[in-house]
Amino acid sequence: MPEFSVPIAQKRPTERTHHGDTVVDNYEWLRSKDNPEVIEHLEAENAYTEASNAALAPLRQTIFEEIKGRTLETDLSVPVREGNWWYYSRSVEGSEYALHCRAPISDANDWAPPALEPGVDVVGEQILLDGNVEADGHDFFSLGSFDVSLDGELLAWAVDTDGDERFTLRVRNLVTGEDLPDEIPNTAHGATFSPDGRYIFYTTVDESWRPDTLWRHEVGTPARADVVVLTEPDERFWVGVGVTRSAKYIVVVVSSSVTSEWLVLDGHDATAEPRLVWPRRDNVEYSVEHAVIGGEDWFLVLHNDQAPNFELVALRPDAPGTGPQDALVVRAHSGDVRLEDVEAFADHLVLSYRRAGLSQLGIANLQGVDSPGAFDVTEVEFGEPLYTVGSSSNPEWTQPTVRLAYGSLVTPATVFDLDVATRTLTQLKQQPVLGGYKPEEYEQKREWAVADDGTRVPISLVWKKGAARPGPLELYGYGSYEASMDPAFSVARLSLLDRGVTFAIAHVRGGGELGRSWYENGKTLTKKNTFTDFVACARHLVAEGYTTPERMVAEGGSAGGLLMGAVANLAPELFAGILAAVPFVDPLTSILDPNLPLTVIEWDEWGNPLENAEVYAYMKSYSPYENVRKDVDYPSILAVTSLNDTRVLYVEPSKWVARLREVGAPAQLKIEMSAGHGGVSGRYNAWHERAYELAWLLKVLGLAD
Repeated sequence: MPEFSVPIAQKRPTERTHHGDTVVDNYEWLRSKDNPEVIEHLEAENAYTEASNAALAPLRQTIFEEIKGRTLETDLSVPVREGNWWYYSRSVEGSEYALHCRAPISDANDWAPPALEPGVDVVGEQILLDGNVEADGHDFFSLGSFDVSLDGELLAWAVDTDGDERFTLRVRNLVTGEDLPDEIPNTAHGATFSPDGRYIFYTTVDESWRPDTLWRHEVGTPARADVVVLTEPDERFWVGVGVTRSAKYIVVVVSSSVTSEWLVLDGHDATAEPRLVWPRRDNVEYSVEHAVIGGEDWFLVLHNDQAPNFELVALRPDAPGTGPQDALVVRAHSGDVRLEDVEAFADHLVLSYRRAGLSQLGIANLQGVDSPGAFDVTEVEFGEPLYTVGSSSNPEWTQPTVRLAYGSLVTPATVFDLDVATRTLTQLKQQPVLGGYKPEEYEQKREWAVADDGTRVPISLVWKKGAARPGPLELYGYGSYEASMDPAFSVARLSLLDRGVTFAIAHVRGGGELGRSWYENGKTLTKKNTFTDFVACARHLVAEGYTTPERMVAEGGSAGGLLMGAVANLAPELFAGILAAVPFVDPLTSILDPNLPLTVIEWDEWGNPLENAEVYAYMKSYSPYENVRKDVDYPSILAVTSLNDTRVLYVEPSKWVARLREVGAPAQLKIEMSAGHGGVSGRYNAWHERAYELAWLLKVLGLAD
């Protein structure tokens, strides 16, 4: 193959017919992953993309060195106390993966984390798991479970070495350091010990990669003896498991995107039958947290039954499982505040919520409180106009502090401990940024665009002071699953900012930034709002003089990749380039096939085009693959995907790029041949991957020299 030969996929027409509409798909044959012709085509795509960007190799290496040079490679996390140990992870210069470690506490009242120094030996340190050792000999490595029994003697850990998110679960004796014979293949994320450490609860997936079955494994017995606790037959729902912070209950969660159901088991009797809290009702979500208030047990339930932004109520654990009508209201529904989580401790509560597009935390002291709702909530305040804050690792029921994670577009990730009694914040660590980074040299701001229907859409921006106006700009977006793209710091992003690029996040509908209605108005039959909001943000940034279409690039991944594909069709003239990572660009084909991984689960997000002709027509009208245009000049497009991705199959961007080529679009495809949805594993590999993408973006922006 000549060096710059453009791969042209053969047209092998297949037909599909739904609701009287017949579609001819020339590239569906690329779905056959085991077909040598498919692999040959994908390898040709990689070769073409690499040859096309060969001149960027020095810039890629420069950016990689910038990321590496700003990162303290030998570092460690802030220790978290659990039981009689401080748990932490540390990285070592030259190593791809973290070492998971612990060190003993000094005494029962030892709540101040030890000031451990990177590269300095820790007294009594025990390495529980070295990711570098476990990853040896594998191209890919990912931990799916990591749970230590409450007595600190056993570790349950699970590994995926292919990228397909099927994990092998193992058990390690932390007293002797030996691995037990227990080995359970093909588990899903998130195994957990029963409070007594005798059993491990884990889930497995069905043929569609849906965690559908909960199992109970007795430590030291063969996997064939494991007991099925629960199997969920409804393909819209998945199953999860956990233990309350109080360790009094094991909780089982059965949930879809819009409906949930919780069951509990007595933590002292892991073999008991799960007991239902509330029966599931379509479009009603709730979560359950065990609290002790006034010396009595309560379940705190966060629900959205006739409360779109959620309401917090309390009920007795032995109360009949009927619903919120028989519960005590603790925090009433608000149209301005979206309640997101409640965490209970022996002496306090932590409330997580959103207001005015920003995450917030409130602390309630329970000492002296005799009933739910009789407590005051104090909001934790920060001085920046844009930031992200959340509760961090807080495993201990009796801890007197709350660990917080904080950051902004200019403030590196920061860890605080909040003393509940005094409301004093103590900074424990801030992400080191080497190379002389000074936050005061950068500026962040909130802008508001106006969408076609008059809706105001927030935009978060950051740039280095003195950046040219109008100048180069990257606009990032997601807009699905009520996921909020909150302002956070990025070391890699500095390689853009320091070259004069402004970075912006379009907080489009379909996300959760402005409450449940923000999500509801960007899904199913209102999904196009996500795309038009992004276009409105781009136009606003041009109108306000931040950039010009010739100097603006867009980026999004997964469902954000769908956004990128839709925007490429809607407003190609607004962008010089589009970076689409693991992009969901052939949604109609995927959502029409209930046999594909996770399809049925996704119907709550996108609608069911198999049964509903209106949903079918609506999805077809925005699907990027279905709507590639012949009458426009597309910007430069780079699609990045992974062969073993089970969430967005590699075939979607492969087909999309082939279709774009038909109309002469300058599209490239980069596919990782041994990775999953999250891309390559290992931090250096990830830095190289991001350097590749940033170099491409800078080339499109005219800044590659």
